[in-house]
Amino acid sequence: MPTYKAISSDSHIIEPHDLWEKRIDAQYRDRAPVLVREGENHQWYCEGVPFGLIGINQQAGLRFEEPEKLTRDGSMDTIPLGGIDPDEHVKDMVADGISGGVLYPSQGLTLWSRVPASDLLSAIFRAYNDYLADFCNAHPKWLKGIALVNVDVVEDAVGELERVANKGMAGAMIATRPMLRYDHSAYARLWAAAQDLDMPLSLHDGGIRWMPGTDPMGLTAQSFDFPNREHEVRQSINAMVFGGVFERYPGLRVGAIEFEVAWAPYFMQRMDEFYSQRAAGVHGKRFLGGELPSDYFRRNCFIGFQEDDLGIQMRHFIGVDSLLWGSDYPHAESTFPRSREIIERVFHDCTEEEKAKIVGENTAKLYHFD
Repeated sequence: MPTYKAISSDSHIIEPHDLWEKRIDAQYRDRAPVLVREGENHQWYCEGVPFGLIGINQQAGLRFEEPEKLTRDGSMDTIPLGGIDPDEHVKDMVADGISGGVLYPSQGLTLWSRVPASDLLSAIFRAYNDYLADFCNAHPKWLKGIALVNVDVVEDAVGELERVANKGMAGAMIATRPMLRYDHSAYARLWAAAQDLDMPLSLHDGGIRWMPGTDPMGLTAQSFDFPNREHEVRQSINAMVFGGVFERYPGLRVGAIEFEVAWAPYFMQRMDEFYSQRAAGVHGKRFLGGELPSDYFRRNCFIGFQEDDLGIQMRHFIGVDSLLWGSDYPHAESTFPRSREIIERVFHDCTEEEKAKIVGENTAKLYHFD
């Protein structure tokens, strides 16, 4: 009988149909996201642009039984109650053998690339953060919320980070690909605030910021870009490492969420090779104390994943303390309702201590679960 406690570092709520109608600032109400019925399906729109994937954001368990029925289309009429009701969410966690969950959005993940207007995006995020705080406060020992923070204007991002910290949020998601690269000096106040507030920052799949000249719908061609999706998160972490962000803010924690694990050892090794073998590795600068880029990755970064058997084989190079398992409930790729079964398979050659850390203890420590 397993003795470890499983805590999901990456689970999700499903935004209710009236979230933004009820909660967005009054001045943005006529521009807020709206849910539209299209035949048998629903589709979210913001200023006429579609966003969200209602189907695969609610199909937990279907891949095990009837994978041929997985679809991007879907209706809010069929969403699991655990996606919108905190009591039901906890019930599903208990049924799956999970003792806690860190919560991200569902439809909101695609808003980064669909809403060009920075002020509107920030208003959308504020309304979402208020909703998620209330959701988690229904079961604060079980549920920890990750706020959405728009980094287009750093001063606004810092203010929202401070606001959500006061609401009890456990961390914040920032753009995986921002408008300005993360080695830019403009972000200094954000890194300092996240460090001082003890708020881990997440680079979650989907957080690619809209940029002029890009086709927002083109970003959803999943069958083409999915195998290389960690490209954006590697670029951002690389900028932080070589830009000296982690050297200047040693208490800052930044995570790559829902990109699995096996990419990380190669990436870490390549950063070290570039730093050590090429004179331009850090623009003629060397890190203090003889640190290598991979040392900063192990100390300051964490990786949230679901069932990457290959990545777990390389856990010692990455660092066991940097790895956080997650169920991704209630999305189609979720391990629900077979999380314990999958955990036992993925971690079959781990020691009990390693398994306990990766499956629950690392997440509990990072996000302050009791």
